[in-house]
Amino acid sequence: MTDFSDLLSGYRRFRQTEYRRQRDRWDELSEGQAPKVMVIACSDSRVDPAQIFDTSPGEIFVVRNIANLVPPFELGGGRHGVSAALEFAVTQLEVPEIVVMGHGACGGVHAALTRRFEGKAPGAGGFIAHWVDMLDEARDRIVAQYGEGEEAIRALELETVRVSIANLRTFPCIPEREAAGTLRIQGAYFAIAEGVLHVMDDSGAFAPA
Repeated sequence: MTDFSDLLSGYRRFRQTEYRRQRDRWDELSEGQAPKVMVIACSDSRVDPAQIFDTSPGEIFVVRNIANLVPPFELGGGRHGVSAALEFAVTQLEVPEIVVMGHGACGGVHAALTRRFEGKAPGAGGFIAHWVDMLDEARDRIVAQYGEGEEAIRALELETVRVSIANLRTFPCIPEREAAGTLRIQGAYFAIAEGVLHVMDDSGAFAPA
């Protein structure tokens, strides 16, 4: 099991190898960043966007949270971590593309489907319950169609991407840039077991990349 001492060993390897090999790149990055893509992904330790997309430092602006969710635009409430990152990427860095990436075996999706933390106090699952309740409407629709088995889990994992994209478009800065042709939104899904990335088309359907 990796602990902090293992991370420090990894840091030392990085300093001796990758950092030295790309020293010019790091000098450039110390002056600022200009990523072309924002990736909204799950915090799950198995789905690192930088690894899946084989990117280098400075190429993608990444936000990760439980179940790769984007909350709807709101002025009150307390879900503004994603909103602030989104605002920074779109209005300050002016990224021309946003990718929302879901994944297989998602614990957040399982929590939403089973409602296992519903009614729990903060610190005992309440924060998780309040976060994944963004999927309640989709969850009810999917359970009515598929029940609560593996088919429903996969359907809800895909639905996290569609829900987040729909919520993205409630932020005023998003549709105006889409209309101007300066911003494009993509959906993706990484199947851990197969190592296959699926890409969402304009109709909301997913197919292997």
